[in-house]
Amino acid sequence: MMAHSHNHHDAHHGHGDHAEHTTYRGYVTGFVLAVILTVIPFGIVMGGGFDSRFWTIAVVVLCAVAQVLVHMIYFLHMDSNAEEGWTLLSTIFTIVVVVIMIAGSLWVMFHLNTNMMPQMNHELQVMP
Repeated sequence: MMAHSHNHHDAHHGHGDHAEHTTYRGYVTGFVLAVILTVIPFGIVMGGGFDSRFWTIAVVVLCAVAQVLVHMIYFLHMDSNAEEGWTLLSTIFTIVVVVIMIAGSLWVMFHLNTNMMPQMNHELQVMP
């Protein structure tokens, strides 16, 4: 009876390798990385960016992806040892939803910009 109780306790409360992520040091590391990954693109954009617009966008996107990974690892405690694969499934679902939302938002903004802007040649006629 005692051994069963001990095994039950270990199954629900044993963290194994996950304990290192819940320490104060882990949170501070995650916070510092998040701040660095925020300051880098902010500084690049406020400084006028690189000569090539492509490289400016690429660095901002890479910092954003790295920041998502930092948040998932240090704050959401997601790693390869997740139980039953639900973490991976929820991550894939979240990525799909975010891609759909971003693509849809960009599509709507692009079409609003091209279809709703006033035609400068027809509306701005100077009256004598």
